[in-house]
Amino acid sequence: MLPSMSSRSLIVPLLLGALTIGGCDKQSEPATQENSGTAPISDKVPGAPQNAGPPAKTGTAALVDRSHQGEPAPTLGFVDPQGKQVTLASFQGKPVLVNLWATWCAPCVAEMPTIDTLATAQKGKITVLTISQDLEGSSKVLPFFARGKYRTIQPYIDVEAAFSIVLQANLPTTILYDATGHEMWRVSGGMDWTGKEASGLLAEAS
Repeated sequence: MLPSMSSRSLIVPLLLGALTIGGCDKQSEPATQENSGTAPISDKVPGAPQNAGPPAKTGTAALVDRSHQGEPAPTLGFVDPQGKQVTLASFQGKPVLVNLWATWCAPCVAEMPTIDTLATAQKGKITVLTISQDLEGSSKVLPFFARGKYRTIQPYIDVEAAFSIVLQANLPTTILYDATGHEMWRVSGGMDWTGKEASGLLAEAS
């Protein structure tokens, strides 16, 4: 269930605590901005067995996790670029790649151009949703997109950071759902989404 505004004071500490463990830390933003970036995964994950259990580490930053394979997409609401409330069910019918990110997360920002390139190349085949977890919402996200001048990706906003909390996801986390809305895999950490390893993973969507 999407957290209410009245519970926001409890949500924020929980979110920031989760992000500190193994992911982006908002409170240490300046250091992270200088030293972080994307790192490609090194193992050939597409051949891994189905329901392989715990996540297998595949590089210094990226982690491919198949332990949630088959789980239905969350029914959480978020805001589309036109300001309307939507859910992931609105996009069923083709595979959906969900990227959870924030403007203050350096690896998120570093991988964003490669996500845009991917979204452009896969247009019509895979729907790519970049869902911001910025608590400041459009005041942070819209200027970021204006500066980025992306060709295909658009600003979707989850101002309550409900996806990060419910999915217990550090940022960035990118999740592939099949055409029926069931999870196939998730990648935690930044990576090059135009690289060979990403292409192998995305081939599973066909």
